[in-house]
Amino acid sequence: MDTVWADMLEKQSVVGKMIMNSIKKSRISHAYLFHGDKGTGKYELALLFAMSIFCKERTTIDPCHQCTDCRRIKSGNHPDLHIIIPDGASIKKEQILHLQKEFTYTGLESNKKVYIISQAEKMTDNASNRLLKFLEEPSQQTTAILLTENSHAMLSTIRSRCQMIALKPLNPKQLEQSLQREGLTEANARLMTQITNNLTEAIEKSKDNWFAQSRKLVVQLVEMLQHNSDEVPIFVHTQWMPHFKERTQLQEGLDLLLLWFRDIVHYHLDEPSAIVFANHHNKLEEAAMYWSMKHTTDNLQYIMDAKRKLEQNVHPQLVLEQLTLQIQR
Repeated sequence: MDTVWADMLEKQSVVGKMIMNSIKKSRISHAYLFHGDKGTGKYELALLFAMSIFCKERTTIDPCHQCTDCRRIKSGNHPDLHIIIPDGASIKKEQILHLQKEFTYTGLESNKKVYIISQAEKMTDNASNRLLKFLEEPSQQTTAILLTENSHAMLSTIRSRCQMIALKPLNPKQLEQSLQREGLTEANARLMTQITNNLTEAIEKSKDNWFAQSRKLVVQLVEMLQHNSDEVPIFVHTQWMPHFKERTQLQEGLDLLLLWFRDIVHYHLDEPSAIVFANHHNKLEEAAMYWSMKHTTDNLQYIMDAKRKLEQNVHPQLVLEQLTLQIQR
């Protein structure tokens, strides 16, 4: 479905109004810095903004989505819109030099030029300094849109030359409703809003076999901790570790385990509407009978400690073995 400004107002009301006013009054700045957490819609907002700048057919604030300009932007091949993403781990000086070279040419469709730099905090020092020179000599018809999750990692001189636009985290309820409109069940939508606040990522995860298997392994581990604790070390070695191979995957597995024990807390407190693993009501009831409220909150602390140890590069298998011993009563 084509994004319009009404959608953006629903997600980012303050930001949406600011940019819409700029477009209406033809007071578009030469440089913007959109900063906010992953999934807040920075890239979507940048593309909609670019489309509104280039669309010659729009009669309202919204681009028409049908003209040549709109279609080219959506397909990623508009000659006067340049998008820079990291080349490997960083954005390099050569990428900014190439951008500058492209901008020396007259616009093919009009005199307007827009460039979007995604993950702008990943610019090398040389790239940042080169971009700074570019920003210091703004063209009347050029609009720069920089996107970042961490504006503090960027040169203060770059920040000072941009209009700073802060995007707020998405409202989980809005995300849950959007996911249900995309066909997810209420239970799955609720789980996904706890894992990510990015709509696209949530939809992808809901269809991902690896993630589905992760959920099963978490439920199996919890049941084993209750009923077959002697077999837990073998389970960790033969099933858990081969599935959660990377540290980031292991962190995700621990996030799911954390949600399970939070659900036990909600069960103890008789807060059914807050339960995420709603499809496992009987198993949660059983777990709540097995782990007292105090033991459950202790387990939450153990899981948080395990997540910290993973960040400190402690051996993953040791972390899991210690955690499962702590959780066993």
